[in-house]
Amino acid sequence: MCLYCRYLLDKRWYDQWKEYVHAGDQNSSSYPGKIDNTELYEDLESYHLKERLSENEDFVLVPAEAWHKLLSWYDMMDDQPPLERKVVDLPSTVKVEVYPVEIYLCLSSNMESTVSACFSRADKIREYRLLMDRKTLKRHFYWIFGIYMEFCVSRRNSADEDSYRGPPGVCGLTNLGNTCFMNSALQCLSNTPPLTEYFLRNSYLEELNFTNPLGMKGEIAEAYADVIKQMWSGRHYSVVPRVFKTKVGHFASQFLGYQQHDSQELLSFLLDGLHEDLNRVKKKEYIELRDADGRPDQEVAEEAWRNHLRRNDSVIVDTFHGLFKSTLVCPECNKVSVTFDPFCYLSVPLPVSKERVMEVFYVSLDPTAKPTQYRLIVPKAGRVIDLCTALSQATGVPPNQMAVADVFNHRFYRIYQADESLSCILDRDDIFLSSGCVDQEGEEVVMAIYMRERSHYRDYGSGSNSYSTSLFGHPLLISVPRAQCTREDLYQLLLKRLAINVPALNGMTHCFCLAQPYIAIDWDPDMKKKYYNENEAEKYIKHQSMDVPHQQITVQLQECIELFTTVETLEEENPWYCPTCKKHQLATKKLDLWSLPEVLIIHLKRFSYTKYSREKLDTIVEFPLRDLDFSGFLLKKTVNSTEPPCRYDLISVSNHYGGLRDGHYTSYARNKDNGQWYYFDDSKVTYAREEQIVTSAAYLLFYQRQDKIRQPSVPPPVPSSSQPENHVSSQTHDGMDGASSCVSMETD
Repeated sequence: MCLYCRYLLDKRWYDQWKEYVHAGDQNSSSYPGKIDNTELYEDLESYHLKERLSENEDFVLVPAEAWHKLLSWYDMMDDQPPLERKVVDLPSTVKVEVYPVEIYLCLSSNMESTVSACFSRADKIREYRLLMDRKTLKRHFYWIFGIYMEFCVSRRNSADEDSYRGPPGVCGLTNLGNTCFMNSALQCLSNTPPLTEYFLRNSYLEELNFTNPLGMKGEIAEAYADVIKQMWSGRHYSVVPRVFKTKVGHFASQFLGYQQHDSQELLSFLLDGLHEDLNRVKKKEYIELRDADGRPDQEVAEEAWRNHLRRNDSVIVDTFHGLFKSTLVCPECNKVSVTFDPFCYLSVPLPVSKERVMEVFYVSLDPTAKPTQYRLIVPKAGRVIDLCTALSQATGVPPNQMAVADVFNHRFYRIYQADESLSCILDRDDIFLSSGCVDQEGEEVVMAIYMRERSHYRDYGSGSNSYSTSLFGHPLLISVPRAQCTREDLYQLLLKRLAINVPALNGMTHCFCLAQPYIAIDWDPDMKKKYYNENEAEKYIKHQSMDVPHQQITVQLQECIELFTTVETLEEENPWYCPTCKKHQLATKKLDLWSLPEVLIIHLKRFSYTKYSREKLDTIVEFPLRDLDFSGFLLKKTVNSTEPPCRYDLISVSNHYGGLRDGHYTSYARNKDNGQWYYFDDSKVTYAREEQIVTSAAYLLFYQRQDKIRQPSVPPPVPSSSQPENHVSSQTHDGMDGASSCVSMETD
């Protein structure tokens, strides 16, 4: 057992346990049952954790001593492994390594049969050997394992250095553990011609700024240059960006460890870090910014750009920086403030639907009717009563006679009030709506009904000499007249409501606890086996609304850019100080594009975070691969033939697949030398067709101005039809990457 470790616990199980302890009632319906981490896994075969799990939202971390106490009291679901995680001492911080490294091991006598094992990045070779003993891999394997690792590394190095002569830049990046976000951003930058050629020519060596207090002493630029040179050497199938990852984590603590992050956030940090490391301005002067005060836009814009270059002059500015005009208008005195500000990328909003699709289960009063699943359309900013109204239209049951509840682990995890916001309900929640269980006049009591199976043996250890119980089946809500709350009346009501036979019931526990009145029906194990059909009880009916396919929303990129330039009112959290009124005002704000860079990065704002809701927008944004024309969006009009054109061609895309807390990043990119499009998925690289590129996963778009695009210097490769999925290069065994990384770890 690791003395310095933490254990992951499902947040819902943990909350239920806290409620049970707080109630202080051994027979409380909040009894959590066995420790259950089902919701944390992708599936119950591999027991791989879902990606992008969030602490205190999906799971909690408990010390080892607390974990073993909980385990001894409640046991654990059959076959589920304990989620033990080491606390890793990293530069400037200490973190719990939620996502360890998974490595595949095999016997020398049977190289096809492998077992997987998870290791901490802080483990030593000794830990590997100890685990091999536990996996029944005998001692003769140690020597084979060591040779195998050395062979893999030497074989890869030999193939990289001597045999492989692939197209420069067509190179994968090894996933070091949830680093697909970094790999995706790196592939997009790697396929940005002016920046890559700058590093391949070693032009950066003369411009490294080691004294810039805002920079990283040149270390980020040097680490990035090393990755780019390896990727464009033509000698590597895949590069391991471990040193680069370490440098990034050292200078930006948010990227320490191996949690999933946002590729746009990494890109923003990297561009800023490269800029400051390569800033040609060695000593930044103080410049007092002036407002336009009615001066012509051309004059103010030129002044703003000159001032920007006096403090910021680098290859990043040359390549990625543009200028937009910001106009603020005071709603009280109509004061107009105009400034021109540089930008490195455009974050454009997506048109947001005002509706939301929700899937719920409806439970009627008819004891013979099975639950029915409905797909409903509700206002995105609506309340629980709106959900009831939508279901009422499908069922005919009045909305004020419905109760809405989140069911988890055979109990009501939460019962919602009619005026609560629908943003409280997540798409993954199991929502049940029951009819005929809402008290309108205060003459009835709304009760939860839970079914419990009694154990065969008494629990003498607790001192109560009673039988322990465990919840099963679907809970129900009923509304009971206060005059009929006697034990006998409730007993008869339940027999009718549940349509069960009297011999099946072992007993009934009736509580008016402070939180939620409930009735627990205890079943004798033998009677439950005889009278309760679990398979039948789990069945439900799908309403025809479930067969209606969800319509994918499609918008044009130009619509997003128009939204970016639309007048908006500042939020209360971000007011503007009006120099005329001498106070903060919720001014109107409008952004306009003035000048554009050689390489334009467009960030599609798919992740929406407000105080009311969080969501990822899967809208398909139709963006052109060629001839993206910005002439209609630019305030600065072409005055002579020396002005650059406003047309752009796509050169790369960063993709995000998945939801808010999980997902995977990949990228499409056009090789600058041969003009061929490729799909980069960590260490795997495949040919791509142009018609594959526009998807709902597109997140970051990289465009290059047409006058700067160089024609391919070599003919594009001809994909072989014999290669599956037009495979280009890959470390085909993830275990090989893992094995090679073992060698670089600290040894005894």
